[in-house]
Amino acid sequence: MGDALRFRDDAAHEEPAVTLDAFLGQTNATAVRLESDEDARKLIPHLGQLALIEIAFPKFRDGRGYSAARILREAGYTGELRAAGDVLVDQIPFMRRCGFDSFAPEADIDTDALERALSRYEHVYQKAADGRSPVWALRHG
Repeated sequence: MGDALRFRDDAAHEEPAVTLDAFLGQTNATAVRLESDEDARKLIPHLGQLALIEIAFPKFRDGRGYSAARILREAGYTGELRAAGDVLVDQIPFMRRCGFDSFAPEADIDTDALERALSRYEHVYQKAADGRSPVWALRHG
């Protein structure tokens, strides 16, 4: 994974992610992989020990990972949150808004297309995990 697909200042976490079941059975790992049908809320009691949570996107049209990211960020998770799998360049800005800060796509991502996608819209319309102020708040204070 290239640096262009990681939006964090800390060192990349290199420990392989274990499955949710393996983690819950041992709880000494610092990296977990959530499949799209697994409940992110099971990780909430353990967020302080996790350096990486990788969320699987088996198909680009499967949006459950967006909800998992938001649940984890709203619960206070500050570690690396990686979207892995069938991740498309036009999804990355929305994934960033949900709290993802690194990406491991199956297919190569054109960095110029990514830059255009990330800078396409100056303003947003709702609050999200990325902390950007919605346009209505900018207008009305």
